[in-house]
Amino acid sequence: MIATRIFARGFASSAYQNGAKVAVLGAAGGIGQPLSLLLKLNKNIDRLALYDIVNTPGVAADISHINTNSVVTGHKGPEQLGDALKDAQIIVIPAGVPRKPGMTRDDLFNTNAGIVKNLAEAAAKHAPKAHILVIANPVNSTVPIVAEVFKKAGVFDPKRLFGVTTLDVVRASTFIGQTKSSNPEKIAVHVIGGHSGVTILPLLSQTGIKFSQEETEKLTNRIQFGGDEVVKAKDGTGSATLSMAQAGARFTDSLLRALSGEKGIVEPTYVKSHIAAKEGVEYFSTNVELGTEGVAKIQEIGPLSDYEKELFKAVVPELKKNIAKGVEFVNKA
Repeated sequence: MIATRIFARGFASSAYQNGAKVAVLGAAGGIGQPLSLLLKLNKNIDRLALYDIVNTPGVAADISHINTNSVVTGHKGPEQLGDALKDAQIIVIPAGVPRKPGMTRDDLFNTNAGIVKNLAEAAAKHAPKAHILVIANPVNSTVPIVAEVFKKAGVFDPKRLFGVTTLDVVRASTFIGQTKSSNPEKIAVHVIGGHSGVTILPLLSQTGIKFSQEETEKLTNRIQFGGDEVVKAKDGTGSATLSMAQAGARFTDSLLRALSGEKGIVEPTYVKSHIAAKEGVEYFSTNVELGTEGVAKIQEIGPLSDYEKELFKAVVPELKKNIAKGVEFVNKA
């Protein structure tokens, strides 16, 4: 605890003159509320700005009573969005509608694409140097939407834009732990590709754990479609919100630490990448070393098993389609 407090003070004084400000856009929603709660507990955040179109003053008032040393502000409606964004170093976007039974992430596109585009336009205007963390689905398409908006505004920096795919590795570790009766906290899984269905490719062959082919196929499918389990279990009332909030808070914390100068921080994330560029895929998720400017180094995917090579063939065309959809949405306007 003492070390954490010292780090927090050092971070506030050395990394950013006025301390770290994080803005959560969509803070009153199913992901936004638990995410905001977890970020209020983060000692590296001095200012937490919560934005949504409804209910944010109440969420902010509630969270502000937690006795950690950060200031919480609530911002409601488009007229207050600029104040929420001003001076933010990190902007997290969980805004949008949740999935319901029978819906794919792509079904969300028509609603969530417009929401993300509007928020990205505001971010480009009020906080063009901020690091943008996109949670709003479909991430495979919403990250390119943010990129195209920032390009049009002349402020795009690929090192500062992240699709949050952390939940895929969190699930992978959990499901493997359940299968092998092992502690999931000690299981590291490299998950590459995108953040929906067949674009999620867990590289089980790289874990150092032995799996039968049946185990490999079952685990791969469960990791790819783990979100469907939650949608079904919630019986129409929502999607993965609590686990996604934890994953989003984890990535935000890792980025804050890296921005402050801590070395060796690696997280999976969906970014503008060279990994599948020769196949025509501009954005790709893989392990990324984070640094003081955001993306420091995109790590290679490493060797694939024959089974994984076959799955990779399905990743590429789906990602290309998802990315093109996001790009077209912005540029058709």
